[in-house]
Amino acid sequence: MHYCLSRYIIVAVSLAILGFILQGNKEEHVEHSVLSKEKEDIAWQTVQEQISSESKNHLQTFKEMQRDSPLFQHASYQFLAGAPPREKRLLTLGIASRQHPHGSYLLDTLQSVFQASSESELEYIVVLVHLSGPDPEWLSKTAANISGLFASQIGAGKLLVIHGGSPLPGDLSDVNHSSPCEALYSRQKVDQALLMNFASNLSDYFLLLEDHIHCTPKFVGAISLALSAWKELPWVILEFAHLSISGKVFHTSDLSRLTAFFLLFQKDTPTHLLLSEFRLLLAQNVPIHFSPSVFHHTADYSVFGDICFPVEKDRVFGEPDNPAATVLTDMVSVLAVIPQYAYTLNEEGYSTLDPLKGNYLTVILDRPQRVTRIAVLTGSDKEGRYQLQQGQVELGYDPQEDPKGCTRYALLGPLVGGNLDQIVFSENESVEELSCIRLLVLASQESWLLIRQIKVWTEPEEEAK
Repeated sequence: MHYCLSRYIIVAVSLAILGFILQGNKEEHVEHSVLSKEKEDIAWQTVQEQISSESKNHLQTFKEMQRDSPLFQHASYQFLAGAPPREKRLLTLGIASRQHPHGSYLLDTLQSVFQASSESELEYIVVLVHLSGPDPEWLSKTAANISGLFASQIGAGKLLVIHGGSPLPGDLSDVNHSSPCEALYSRQKVDQALLMNFASNLSDYFLLLEDHIHCTPKFVGAISLALSAWKELPWVILEFAHLSISGKVFHTSDLSRLTAFFLLFQKDTPTHLLLSEFRLLLAQNVPIHFSPSVFHHTADYSVFGDICFPVEKDRVFGEPDNPAATVLTDMVSVLAVIPQYAYTLNEEGYSTLDPLKGNYLTVILDRPQRVTRIAVLTGSDKEGRYQLQQGQVELGYDPQEDPKGCTRYALLGPLVGGNLDQIVFSENESVEELSCIRLLVLASQESWLLIRQIKVWTEPEEEAK
């Protein structure tokens, strides 16, 4: 299924790319439906050539698609509560909500968002709610309930409620569908596309949430720290939850591409699969998933259970198992402390003084392992004393004996506030097993450094076979 979807996506994206190119090169824009047969033949030949080209070319072309998609240039919006903030924020929290047959958790979700955020954190965000659906009574009642419960947030420019209308003839949600799931997928894609289209100029980053979410305290601060650490690194989606849609953060500069991408698929392609394919098309080959999750489904979410959507549960890792390994470093050891202490699951840790840019501490596994999660903790306490101020964790492959280590490394991620806790994805059985884990110092610092603990979780042997 994944292979067929990928081929379908490449064909569809190529068609879309061609459409944008043809539009850009003509003084008069014409609709695809009035192209002559000769032009259609030329177009199809061009698409065939694009499909046969290297995957890299598709990725680069997709990146260069015009920023302002014509698909939503004429989308109409109605303000139901609040107004757009005067100044651009760091992060927009986007929530699309429809009328549910079993009731709604939207108000609970908004309550959780604001209760989990401090006043200082709220200065960096705006919450955007897109209410959709044809029932004006439900829209009016829901907007009134939000306005009554969150009047102060609306007045402070921290909450905005809108209703969007699709500019496309025969809204995708009105297309004839062969199954209930196709109808749900189409409505969801249109709702999310209208939400993202409106959000594209509100902030630097966009967080996608569903309307039945519980937030952990200080989630805004956790996301802000991660965005700061990843600012200079390439990424498409950062994931902050074990959920298929909620908890994903995007650059707002990518939202116009994503909305156009959503609307290429009218029927049986679920939104969560499109998000994964969008990430791959923009050359982020593996998910960047922070742990633990800061978003969860509400406790009574089971009432929305539907065969059309995947069953989502928080992934349970249990305790780290730290397989047998040797730990090497080129940092200066002091007080008879050995680097192996950093990998031992106790309270000892490894201390060093004045680490230099380029210094490393490498865990070399006795044999390759399928690693599912890695945590690297530095510093002595929550105040951040003795933590590594700038560093990153890398995954090593192809072990070698002289010098002992690995021949190649791939970035897992930078430290966020002196720590890293990320899931290591093995999306298929052919993924290489891990041989090394390297902590690399990115900038010299004149102070003590404490590498408090390195934790590793691996797949059980029976699951790894």
